[in-house]
Amino acid sequence: MASPCQQPLGQGTESARSRTIPGNRTRQRLMSFLSSASLAFSLGAVGQSASAQSTPAAGSQIVTVQGSTSTSSVTLGGTVVAFRQVTLTAQIPGRVELIAGTEGDRFKKDEILVAIDDDDLLARRRAALAQLGTAQAAIANAEAQYSREIWSPGSRSITRSGGMGMPSMFDQMFTQPFSQSFMPGNYGGDRYVDRHADITTYGTQLNQAHNQQLAARSAIEEIDAKLRDARSFAPFDGVIIRKLVEEGDTVQPGQPLVEYADLTYLQVQVDVPVRLMSGLQKGMLVPVKLDVGTTLHMEARVAQIFPSADAVRHTVTVKFDLPIDTPGGPGMYAEVRLPDVSTAQAAAVPVIPDAAVLWRGSLPAVYVATDDDRTELRLIRLGDYQGNNQVSVLSGLKIGERIYVAPPAGASSGWTRGSE
Repeated sequence: MASPCQQPLGQGTESARSRTIPGNRTRQRLMSFLSSASLAFSLGAVGQSASAQSTPAAGSQIVTVQGSTSTSSVTLGGTVVAFRQVTLTAQIPGRVELIAGTEGDRFKKDEILVAIDDDDLLARRRAALAQLGTAQAAIANAEAQYSREIWSPGSRSITRSGGMGMPSMFDQMFTQPFSQSFMPGNYGGDRYVDRHADITTYGTQLNQAHNQQLAARSAIEEIDAKLRDARSFAPFDGVIIRKLVEEGDTVQPGQPLVEYADLTYLQVQVDVPVRLMSGLQKGMLVPVKLDVGTTLHMEARVAQIFPSADAVRHTVTVKFDLPIDTPGGPGMYAEVRLPDVSTAQAAAVPVIPDAAVLWRGSLPAVYVATDDDRTELRLIRLGDYQGNNQVSVLSGLKIGERIYVAPPAGASSGWTRGSE
């Protein structure tokens, strides 16, 4: 008989295992609980995310896509030009002495831009001043001679020789009358004729002196005009947009020096076919697209319509005013969309605010609010800019659908309620 303290080896092992089972079960239950809680949290988060994607984002405005029925339009290319632009040219030959700035420098009206060497003109002006002084001296002498002939005439007669050494009064009283009465051939001459001739001579000398003075003054005025032409001044407040010469260059009359422009306002110049002119009138607004790194859409006003058409191309030049502070400058390319009233009316197309368009790389897209209040990111194909910050849609949307306006900048296909 076995002793009570002696038990089979298997029985003792089973008893020890039974004593450790409660601790193992406790740890297993704790691990199972933690795993269940973690799974429930994950499933709850996923459910919450799915629920947020199916609900429109808070604060986002939803609009209904409208249709636009308008006449057909034609897109024409044009060039951005300055409101005022001039090319300053040389008016006199010489060497460029000064250029006040370079491209992009701004100047006020009447500030000097270019100066040409004027040493030769200054020398000619001093010579003209000397001629003017000579003429003024000749005038003074001629006036004195003319006045003396008027008040104290000296006729060509015998009295000019002193009357055979006798006093002048005796000659005038006896010698001159005797010679004019008895000497053959009227030797003494007619004193009235001689006086008239002397007055005419001195009067002619006086007129010649005045003419010399006028010629000298005219020469000075001509030189002063050329001295002014040696300086090119800013005709208005503006900017140098192109410098065509450098200091030290020798220029000739008519040679361009700088191109100067007023960039406060910009315009788009377009050659419009004659058939489209019936749809244009001064003051109307038309859509314009500029490529300044990023495409800009805006409206321009018809500012000027030229009165005549080009005889070769059969186009009319039209200028459109761009909004103030438009980025860019003269020479840029622009596109203007003009109505074509000569064609039939076009079918209605969807039109949406351009703020609703999102760009995924080079692909435009919008967020559409579906009938079950879910958000859908949909790729679209854009048409022409319609003005008033509206753009047409060629495909991807239908009239009557609802879209989100101005979605967040970082919106994506995972856009949720709390991501704004």
